[in-house]
Amino acid sequence: MSSTLKDDESGEPFHVQQRKQIEVFREEWAKHDHGFEPRVSVSRSIFAITSDLDKEYFFGGGDRKDQFGYIDSTRSVFGRTYADEPDPLIEQLKEDEAIQAADTLLLTVPSQLGVDYNAHVLESIITHVAPALGWR
Repeated sequence: MSSTLKDDESGEPFHVQQRKQIEVFREEWAKHDHGFEPRVSVSRSIFAITSDLDKEYFFGGGDRKDQFGYIDSTRSVFGRTYADEPDPLIEQLKEDEAIQAADTLLLTVPSQLGVDYNAHVLESIITHVAPALGWR
């Protein structure tokens, strides 16, 4: 499992560094006889804008780019939040190299917005985004 934060190793976009991290893990795993292939998962904050409330919470505010900074004197990169209407969102997600390299995608949701709203967030992804990307 690789989350939305990692040490910045190259200044490249988060998803590129994370894809490289997945490749290195798989290469090292292949050198040893563990008897099975591991699954790799990544997490993302992804919001399909399908309602006025979605727009209020996630559209237009905040930066939709990776954030670079220091955590305890270590340069780190925090992956972007994906928030857009379904068609442009699908195109953005197709470009995320780590999502493409992973076996599983874990969606992070804002627990402070409550169960009902988060059910809507997940339903929007299942209905409007997942089919176009072949997710099941």
